[in-house]
Amino acid sequence: MQLIGMLDSPYVRRVAVAMQSAGVDFEHKPISLFRHVDAFSALSPMLKAPSLIVDDGVALVESGVILDYLGARFPAVAALRPQGLTAFAALGAALTVMEKAVQIYYERTLRSPGERSESWRERITRQLGVGLAALERSVPAAHYEAKPGHADIAVACAWGFVQAMIADVVAARDYPRLVAFAARSEATPAFRAAPAIDGVKAEAMR
Repeated sequence: MQLIGMLDSPYVRRVAVAMQSAGVDFEHKPISLFRHVDAFSALSPMLKAPSLIVDDGVALVESGVILDYLGARFPAVAALRPQGLTAFAALGAALTVMEKAVQIYYERTLRSPGERSESWRERITRQLGVGLAALERSVPAAHYEAKPGHADIAVACAWGFVQAMIADVVAARDYPRLVAFAARSEATPAFRAAPAIDGVKAEAMR
């Protein structure tokens, strides 16, 4: 299997970390949606990151769909699925934070000042703040459940993207529990093997 996309995307990274955590063999191709459009579209014509090219050549898109597929194939990935209500809520909040942070990033980097919508920016910034506040309230001392799972991975990936791309919008000092939780996650082998750096290639953990 081939995972297509850059690790500075929180969606690509959550899939890579989950696969590494579960010991699933894969090849990562850090191909950019913007700089390598032809190369990306040759593998996944919908130009959606992440894309997972499975063994029969089908390109799966959307991180949730990819993880559901992997969960159906690999028990170790299925074991990462949330079980308790708190973990499901954290996963939903983390995915919301990812979405709003990406929207803010694209709004300011892909649109010229004259194209930007102040009302839209205010809306998504408010949604981002609500999501982060929910995570700060819920983040546990260790993991959301007995072992790290999709919720833990998503929370750390979401915070990593926020701090890497829109740190001027979010003050880390306002989220000390989230900062500590993400730091613990980033220190684990699966996260270290898939750093959120443009162009870096993740390696499957053996």
